[in-house]
Amino acid sequence: MSRIGKKAVPTPAGVTVTIDGQALAVKGPKGQLSWTLPEEIELRQEGAELVLAKRVDTTRAQAMWGLSRTLVSNMVVGVSAGYEEVLELVGVGYRAQMKGDALNMQLGFSHEVDLPPPEGIAFAVPKQTEIRISGIDKQAVGEIAARIRRIRPPEPYKGKGVRYLGEKVRRKEGKKK
Repeated sequence: MSRIGKKAVPTPAGVTVTIDGQALAVKGPKGQLSWTLPEEIELRQEGAELVLAKRVDTTRAQAMWGLSRTLVSNMVVGVSAGYEEVLELVGVGYRAQMKGDALNMQLGFSHEVDLPPPEGIAFAVPKQTEIRISGIDKQAVGEIAARIRRIRPPEPYKGKGVRYLGEKVRRKEGKKK
């Protein structure tokens, strides 16, 4: 039995949920998201909560139940509060700046790296060594943050590179004479 799937998803004030068969649309102050639920899952609105249930008792339905509940919860939180990921640049000469709405980074390469924001994603650079990625879709925010980190991941000897805020980098001991 899914412990996650059993929990109801609370909908805060200002968020409207539209259920049309298996299609779900969530609209809030930050924007609108929509998703189609798997056939094995049933979604109903009970007051200010969304309740998910399995239509059939199969292994796939069991797996989809918890997944669907989490995705619906992420949609509700995204349109009401939004998501943000913070990256930090560590290294001499590593810095970021905004060029229009695109992100421009100097990461120790012979060239600068320019990255236009995908649809629904906003970049902010409060400091030269900090990048804030925000949006309403949790998956898209996490994906673009991982893509930026993949350009120059932290290396284990000096710790230089792009890392998540608060990420611990395992350091290696250098060569000995």
